Amino acid sequence: MPKILRINLTAAKISYEELPDEYALWGNRGLIARYLLDEVPPTCHPLGEYNKLILATGPLAGSNVTSSARLSAGAKSPLTGGIKESNAGGVAGRLLARLGLRALILEGRAKELSILKVGKEGAELIPAPELKGLGNYDLASRLLNKYGNKSGIISIGQAGEKLFPTAGIFVTDPAGSPSRACGRGGLGAVMGSKNLKAVVIENNGNENLRPVNPDAYRRAVKEFHSAILQHPQTSKAYPEYGTAGLLSTMNRLGGLPTRNFSSGSFEGAEKICGEALRALILDRGGEGRTTHRCMDTCIIRCSNIFPDPEGRALVSPLEYETLVLLGSNIGVDNLDWIAKFNRLCNDFGIDTIEIGAAIGVAMEAGILNFGNARKVEELLKEVGEGTLLGRVIGQGAEITGRVLGVTRVPTVKGQAMAAHEPRAIKGMTVTYATSPMGADHTAGITVRAQIDHRQPEGQMELSRNTQVNVAAYDTLGFCIFVMPAVGGQPQLAVNILNALYGTDYRDDFLRSLGKKVIRLEKAFNEAAGFTEAHDRLPEFFYSEKLPPYNVVSDIPAEDIKRFWDPDFWEE
Repeated sequence: MPKILRINLTAAKISYEELPDEYALWGNRGLIARYLLDEVPPTCHPLGEYNKLILATGPLAGSNVTSSARLSAGAKSPLTGGIKESNAGGVAGRLLARLGLRALILEGRAKELSILKVGKEGAELIPAPELKGLGNYDLASRLLNKYGNKSGIISIGQAGEKLFPTAGIFVTDPAGSPSRACGRGGLGAVMGSKNLKAVVIENNGNENLRPVNPDAYRRAVKEFHSAILQHPQTSKAYPEYGTAGLLSTMNRLGGLPTRNFSSGSFEGAEKICGEALRALILDRGGEGRTTHRCMDTCIIRCSNIFPDPEGRALVSPLEYETLVLLGSNIGVDNLDWIAKFNRLCNDFGIDTIEIGAAIGVAMEAGILNFGNARKVEELLKEVGEGTLLGRVIGQGAEITGRVLGVTRVPTVKGQAMAAHEPRAIKGMTVTYATSPMGADHTAGITVRAQIDHRQPEGQMELSRNTQVNVAAYDTLGFCIFVMPAVGGQPQLAVNILNALYGTDYRDDFLRSLGKKVIRLEKAFNEAAGFTEAHDRLPEFFYSEKLPPYNVVSDIPAEDIKRFWDPDFWEE
């Protein structure tokens, strides 16, 4: 059985615990929900001594199953005030599993800025005041040089040290780039509040998972991988265009956030879409890559490496959400500028979604003009430096709106919406409103469903089913990009679990698991003071018609309330 590593940073005390048998197949999001509800007072200050930061991997992370070694970070969020889990690719999740660990639980606060080193010889808390103020790129380089270039680095940049709610936790990929982000919810600020700059996971574990039924396991993995390699989304679209391939579709559907969510289409979409991104990377060559894996075992390879005009790697990856929130949402239609913004955000340790939404709100207030890329770059640097204006923007979209007197602020439960306009993609009205995570697209993206997205009919059921499915796959440590191929075939993942662990779960195991996890999260939020009033979008989404199709969010409030009806969940 894997173990839990508990670190009391205040006392510099490190201990190992057995993972309870009942949670043998729980990891990532589900394990975080369980431990937070059991151990963290829901009304505590997110940056105070009673909050805990949990870093967790999943029950398949030490296997050869594709895309199953995501690393999750979780805590009470300084952005939403509720429960938060955010996950990233990279190498750390797999390295943790190979050390026989399912999760790290970080408590208290170190006396001085420190790093935590974890390896087969145990764990050690090491004072590191010399690392103060470093960005993620320089930090990762130094730590990899010191502890081995195959180690995994989990770190925060300057934004995390400054306790900004826009701060994420960043993870190195197989090439050592600290570019995989647990971006949402301000978890980097929680890590910073514990005076922890980085966690180094040494590459010296050998706890490979040994299946109870090897023959059945090999067959199950082959079937799972075959489904991914045969599906057009995971075998062709993702490897060729990455997540950026969605941009043209969203623009066509009128669901592309533009100029602080005032329009659903962008006149410059063709300049920043997946096709344009791929063409530019191929044209520049050099260190650029149109397809790239963020985890060693991934066969989807949806990532990319964006090169500068000289062909040198600038940033990896350039994703759909970043292309929109730091592109169309702020009126910028130039890939080079967006890539520069992305690089700065990675280095400072900032969520590109939240900061892009905050900048859009600042533009609405007239602090800078839409489309002024140079001023955006200057503003991002102010966030990193911690100037007064930088600190305001660094608090995220909602606080930026309050300070600057803006009412069109695209947030739910204090968190900025991602690049899926809920008036045009109405399933996202339900997901944003009801997810315990706040306005988080990863909780349940509905745009790929074959449904009329501009009509309210069927959106409740679609969002519910998607959220349940996603919660289950998140708890197993899977990347959600496997879901187009296997999301409708739960037996494929269940067969792997049964062969690996000797269980006899049925196909409905995943649905049951997803429901349990979401209910735990909701229980935490309710204990933190959340009510029905929190399950609502800002007013302008219900009253302001969105061009080009002049649609509003018109899912009835009674339906949103019905989302939590036990009978609805059993349909």
